[in-house]
Amino acid sequence: MSAEKLVHVVDDDDGVRRSVAFMLKHAGYRVESHISGVEFLKTVKLAERGCVLLDVCMPQIDGLEVQQEMAVRGIDMPVVILTGHGDIAAAVKAMRAGAVNFLEKPYEKEDLLHAIEEALSRIDRSDDRDMKAGEAKIRLASLTGREHDVLNGLVAGYPNKTIAYDLGISPRTVEIYRANMMEKLRVRSLSEALRIAFIAEDNGETSVPVQTALPQPEQ
Repeated sequence: MSAEKLVHVVDDDDGVRRSVAFMLKHAGYRVESHISGVEFLKTVKLAERGCVLLDVCMPQIDGLEVQQEMAVRGIDMPVVILTGHGDIAAAVKAMRAGAVNFLEKPYEKEDLLHAIEEALSRIDRSDDRDMKAGEAKIRLASLTGREHDVLNGLVAGYPNKTIAYDLGISPRTVEIYRANMMEKLRVRSLSEALRIAFIAEDNGETSVPVQTALPQPEQ
């Protein structure tokens, strides 16, 4: 990992900025800290290219709005989103808008460094896709109907409890299907699973509809 790699940390929480900056600098990255989305957008046009670690919950303009404004201005920097625990809807919205990855707070150091390195690797590529649509289709074809249903719920931004209610099954059963789904897709994180679903979706592959009326709930 080169010490020349730059990370823009955008978070209104001073403690978070300091701790993340310390962690990243200790790992060999250069860090530019920004106290808000507004402040970041004021300087981003002239900022050195790097990846952006972007908190969702900020005053005045939130992380998703910052991400949208970056796209409008043609700012081509890979984004990693920080979300609150269980805020799947925000994570899905960010991924659909092109975020490379997302991390739920609190997160592990190893997960942060993995997400940052993945984002920075995009800068050196001419093609941002990790896989072609054909591979995404093959992986999705390995899922059972119920595993598709759970993936569809996650793509819609629903938490496990809502998916369980819609499918008439227990949250624990959803967790089992979710674990099986991720194993078959050969992914380690929800963001990777969502990326596969979005690649297939963008290329005209339709998902199996979520079943909402079951005669006998599964246990």
